[in-house]
Amino acid sequence: MDVEGEVPAAAAAAVANGLGGEEASPAPFSAEQLDVEAYAAQYSGRTRLARLIFIAERCGIEAMRLDALRMAYDEIKRGEDTQLHRDVALKINGRLGTRYGLDQSWVDTVSRRAVQRKEKLENELNGYRTNLIKESIRMGYSDIGDFFYAHGQLSDAFKSYIRTRDYCTSSKHIVQMCMNVILVSIELGQFAHVLNYVSKAEQTPDSPDPIIVAKLRAAAGLAYLETKKYKLSARKFVEIGPELGNNYSEVIAPQDVAVYGALCALASFDRSDLKSKVIDNINFRNFLELVPEVRELVNDFYASRYGSCLGHLEKLKPNLLLDVHLHEHVETLYMDIRHKAIIQYTIPFISVDLNTMAAAFKTSVSMLEKELAALITENKIQARIDSHNKILYARHADQRNTTFQRVLQTGNEFERDVKSMLLRANLIKHDYNQRTGQRKMM
Repeated sequence: MDVEGEVPAAAAAAVANGLGGEEASPAPFSAEQLDVEAYAAQYSGRTRLARLIFIAERCGIEAMRLDALRMAYDEIKRGEDTQLHRDVALKINGRLGTRYGLDQSWVDTVSRRAVQRKEKLENELNGYRTNLIKESIRMGYSDIGDFFYAHGQLSDAFKSYIRTRDYCTSSKHIVQMCMNVILVSIELGQFAHVLNYVSKAEQTPDSPDPIIVAKLRAAAGLAYLETKKYKLSARKFVEIGPELGNNYSEVIAPQDVAVYGALCALASFDRSDLKSKVIDNINFRNFLELVPEVRELVNDFYASRYGSCLGHLEKLKPNLLLDVHLHEHVETLYMDIRHKAIIQYTIPFISVDLNTMAAAFKTSVSMLEKELAALITENKIQARIDSHNKILYARHADQRNTTFQRVLQTGNEFERDVKSMLLRANLIKHDYNQRTGQRKMM
């Protein structure tokens, strides 16, 4: 059977989002504010493990790294992923004592049980296929997918979930298949598949449950974020309803919705959209209440308190760099937000004192001058810089002259139209129009 969108084995080996593998990590970060235990408690399943391992790889505080590894080790022992157990035990490397070393007897027991369970599931599936029981075949493939997922064999889980599609007999079954594929695709980092199956789930004939709708929007927002389509990501996150709650903890927490949505909105929305879709959006405002620092920075940005806004961003940065999905986008989003703030600051003025502006943005005049020069070069700010007097002069269009030019153009167009109508009327009046019959005779 052909499997649509088959995931390469290399992708499974990498197990995106930090599960397994020994990647060369960038320089570690310090994040004193992060309570690892409280942070991990927001999530469940494999995403909790992925986030804990990611913190252990990126955090610069040894105690926090060991704490994350200890929690990951304990969480793994409650599951059945033996390869992940080996990887985490290797990362711990004896630093937490003998209790947190490789438990070979546990590995052997789980592996032996897994072989028996897999054989049983495959035999049951073969029986269903022989008897052509459609619903049982669907359930059989789904159970095998769950088995592979629990054991960390994500590529095989993806294939099994995809195969259930041919045996779905209702909209509910299609949605369930889509949700399973989306979950595995997120962990594999296959975000094109995520968007594809979000679309399939949304197109089912029956109206999906509000919780499912919220989950689909969260998954789509995450996929757009990972593909650097920040405006589309922001739109999806701000549309998520309160039904999401903690119902999608295997992928995302409500606090993540607030952080991801707010940062993408600040980087890509204009002021009117920021006001209507974020600040005045009751549903999204409830998410923002979960993260007061993010709520304050959104309000500061809209109120043009840019120094305070950028200050909040800097405080949040160490923790955001430890987020498994957001870390690659922090610098880009921060730069876009800063540039938008600089542009909005200059719009109302004919001239701006660079010393005053530098104080507002808590930076040096020389650094601000470089940023302004780059924005002017990119044609994002219509202005020129007086480097000697440290003043920015805006190049506002001459509104009076523009209005006169527009009126003159409108008058010329009106005169041309009137002459054309008079000419046509005179031609008709003097019977100078050529009829179809006369043209054929000629």
